[in-house]
Order: sequence, then structure tokens, then C-alpha cells
Amino acid sequence: MKYVRFKTNNTVAYGLLDDTTIQVLEGSPFDHYTKTETYLSLDSVELLAPCDYSKAVCIGLNYRDHALEFQLPIPTEPVVFLKPSTAALAPGKVVEYPAMCKRLDYEAELAVVIGKKGRFIPLEDVNSYILGYTCANDITARDLQPKQGQWTIAKSFDTFCPFGPYISDEVDPSNLSIESKVNGRTMQKSNTSNLIFSVPFLVHYLSQVMTLLPGDIILTGTPGGISGMHHGDTVEIVIEGLGVLRNTIG
Repeated sequence: MKYVRFKTNNTVAYGLLDDTTIQVLEGSPFDHYTKTETYLSLDSVELLAPCDYSKAVCIGLNYRDHALEFQLPIPTEPVVFLKPSTAALAPGKVVEYPAMCKRLDYEAELAVVIGKKGRFIPLEDVNSYILGYTCANDITARDLQPKQGQWTIAKSFDTFCPFGPYISDEVDPSNLSIESKVNGRTMQKSNTSNLIFSVPFLVHYLSQVMTLLPGDIILTGTPGGISGMHHGDTVEIVIEGLGVLRNTIG
């Protein structure tokens, strides 16, 4: 299934995406839903971020080449930080360039979407807690991010967590091509097979610390190749089987 969340006629709903057609759902994929007989074209609705999250749990330095480009040691356990719900941004919307920031970076990331409440999730049961996967962009005010210490300020501005365009349960997260493009030029290119800590391990590990709630997302880290963006740039996150997340920089 490919789930989209959208607005039409001032009504917010979920639907199943098939190419460019949406079958409207009554209810939510995070709860019970039924398929309706209503179909809409994708270009007739406003796509929203594909879910509301209570928290976006993010993993830093989870690709070896990204750690090396910052001259930081390869982590022996996950580097974890959070993005607030106010950072969420829908596909196609504008990322705000903060006045206090002098360098704004993209970070292409595979996002895991939690489907049901979980705590102390056994490794072998992880898949039953995942609704699916989507594209995310871990926007970062790089000049405000210290090499050591807390990253909250650099990662948490409003609009700093674009994700979408849909949630899919049809992909294998262990082997997906991932890339970022700025104004059509490829800047990052890798594969999720290069993750240091795998998706199942991360869900299991994080659930030992905090309760994962339906709609929460886990950003699994970015490959090497990050650099700055400028006002007016268009940034795209392209992940195999998960479409294209496209936003502009304000």
C-alpha cells in the first residue's frame, strides 16, 4: 500500500495512491479504515505531510562516509536526537531559511513510520510495528551545529523536517538507493545497505528508551555529500520505491 494524507475542500483525509489516482479512505491507516468508492486525481488535492508525529527521532552519523566527512569517529552505538512536531513540513512547501543561520544544509534520509504503540519491542517483532517508509530531509543549520554536544538548535527550526510524499509498505528498507538533488544536480548518492545501524535494530533500540507512538517517524541518517543551500533553491530527496520529496528554500 501507498498511503497519502491530503486536503480537499477543507477536509483532511487519507487515501491509497495508485500512480496518480487516490482512493479515499474513511479512517486512518494508524487505526481502522475502510475503502470508499471515491477516487480523486493526485493533482486535484493538496498533499500534506503523510502523518502527524509526536516526535521525529533522528539518527546521526549512520553512514560511514558522513562520519568521515566530519572527521568524527564511527559510532559504536546510535547517535540520537529529536526534531519537534513543529518542524514538520509537507511536500512542495517552503523551507524557511532562519535569519540567524549562515549555512543551511540538506540531508537525504529514509524515514521509518511507526504504525502502532510500542515499548521494549523484540527485534524479531519490529516489522509488525512499522506502517511503512517515506522520504525525509533532515534540514540542518550547519553553522549552529557544534561538532561535539547537543544538536537541538541546529535541527529544530520550524519547517526543518520535510517528509513524504507518501508512506509505502512495499519496499525493503535494507537495500534502497537514496540520493539528494539541488536544482537538479545530484549531491548525495548511496544505498541504505550502507547504514551502520539497521532499521530493525534502531526500532528495537529506541523502544528500550521511549514509547514509540503511531505516526512517530525515525530518520535513519544521511550519506556523505552534504553542503549548503541558498534562497530559491529546489531540493529533492529521491529514494527507490518512495517517490520524490521536493521542497524549495525560502
